[in-house]
Amino acid sequence: MMKPTQSFRPTMLSGYFPRHNPYFLSNKYNGLFHGLILVSKPTVRTLPLTIIRATDNSNQGNSDASNHKKVTIKANVSNLTKALLNFTMTNFLPIALISGVVLGFANPTLGCLAHKYSLSKFSTSGIFFISGLKLQGGEFRAVSEAWPAGIFGLASILLLSPFFSSLILQVNLAPREFVTGLAIFSCMPTTLSSGVALTQLVDGNSALALALTVMSNLLGILTVPFWISKVFTDDFGVPIPTRELFWSLILTLLIPLILGKVVRSMLKGLATFIDQNQRIFSMLSTILLSLTPWMQVSKSRPLLLMVKPQVFILAIGMGILVHLTLLGFNTVAIKSMSSGFCGSKSVFSKKENFRALLILCSQKALLIVVAVVEQLGGALGESGLLVLPCVAAHINQVIIDSLLVNFWLQKDRSYSKKFEA
Repeated sequence: MMKPTQSFRPTMLSGYFPRHNPYFLSNKYNGLFHGLILVSKPTVRTLPLTIIRATDNSNQGNSDASNHKKVTIKANVSNLTKALLNFTMTNFLPIALISGVVLGFANPTLGCLAHKYSLSKFSTSGIFFISGLKLQGGEFRAVSEAWPAGIFGLASILLLSPFFSSLILQVNLAPREFVTGLAIFSCMPTTLSSGVALTQLVDGNSALALALTVMSNLLGILTVPFWISKVFTDDFGVPIPTRELFWSLILTLLIPLILGKVVRSMLKGLATFIDQNQRIFSMLSTILLSLTPWMQVSKSRPLLLMVKPQVFILAIGMGILVHLTLLGFNTVAIKSMSSGFCGSKSVFSKKENFRALLILCSQKALLIVVAVVEQLGGALGESGLLVLPCVAAHINQVIIDSLLVNFWLQKDRSYSKKFEA
């Protein structure tokens, strides 16, 4: 048998050195890939499959990135929608009022038609009917412990703040209805919903706030005609239909309120449903309230277009000043009452009572202004010009008091963190 010779060794070694390797890197490129291991021929044969797989993975990665981008866009749209919805729900009152004014300017035809058929009277009655449906019956009992604060609140709302109307009438501004409207506004009882809502938000005495709202609006049926007759008869020398105004407020406000309370008492299931959906009924009341500036602005649009923008801005500034003045006056008055009634042990010194009083005593009801202006029949000027600055003042007081509530909440959080530390 012949022994293998050395001539067969090159053939054996030929399997380890490829004849042509397109993936083999020449020496001049080795510096660019220093540290990489150059593979042998069997590995090289599988390299194209690896590249294909890498390409497939790259395409799959692009698909995943595209899907991730779509999911991100949908999430952003969803978050934006939720944020807009939350903003709308939180600021539903000013948004509804501003929308009514804008709609009246943009298309006055429908507003004029609604005013022709006295829709404002039905909307006003509807608001107080809803207020009666929401009355739970324990408001007057819950405020019995803080009765000195309740008496002061009613005195401030119905007897003290109307004196500011005489000061407002000293302002010389044209059209005169802007000044007259703000003076009427200062004679009104407190707001129907925003004051209680802000009080609840800041953990104030909500029972006191609700009792002040109900009682001031009921007693306002008696006091508002008195103040309108006293202040504006002397200033304008025109007759004020006091008796007609009184009975109109009785029919428009008091009777629907009592009727709503009776319906609630008779239908226990309805009462439970209303208590569980307070926010929905509050929004419904706000929508009914926004119908009034819509109709008033629609009817008075030609006159409003003649008003210079700087004059209207000045009227808005006056409304802000009136509310800030009421806030300052009531702050000093409540602090003085606290010092006179047992100091730190007084009901006036309690944080929840102080906040409820300050908010409720400084706000004025737009709805009663509208009812009064409707009954005056143009005796003190054009209805739309009288109502418009009151709408602006109402929105301003809600915004200002919301900022005040936010300040109180931040202060409470800061105190809680400091106490925990």
